[in-house]
Amino acid sequence: MTINPIGPSSSYGKYSPKTSATPEVRAEVEHIGTVTEARRAGMSQGDIKTLEHSGTIECETCKNRKYQDGSDENVSFKSAAHISPEAAGTRVRAHEQEHVTNAYDKAEVNDGKVIRASVQIKTAICPECGRPYVSGGLTTTQIKYNSDQYDQEKKARDATGIKGSKLDIKLQ
Repeated sequence: MTINPIGPSSSYGKYSPKTSATPEVRAEVEHIGTVTEARRAGMSQGDIKTLEHSGTIECETCKNRKYQDGSDENVSFKSAAHISPEAAGTRVRAHEQEHVTNAYDKAEVNDGKVIRASVQIKTAICPECGRPYVSGGLTTTQIKYNSDQYDQEKKARDATGIKGSKLDIKLQ
């Protein structure tokens, strides 16, 4: 079974017919959403792991996973929020697109041009249930400004580095 954690073809939420669960357990699965509920229902650890891996029930780690943006830009996810594994790919892509849009806006306002904008979507494997999930994203942008503005910015940076560098004082 191929699990695609991103998009509408995702296998999350579907029962895997390859499980060794008994018919009674399979009937009970329709009413179980988390590992805790599965344990309360008396499922074996093997059945629970199979159902976790197939995405039929959600492990505690996936249930408690939160996403938060660490940049200083005005974008979504400034405070930590849970995203379901099924929606994480779409939501993270949309969030990273906000960063790209901000770069184009910044370039336009400051008379610059976006030379490069790339987005990486990172994935990982849940250590508890073994399912792949979108673990975050990274946007990298490069903006080229006209030469007058660049020269002014370079002068300002150089000035802070030079101030005080030639000062020779003796302490007595």
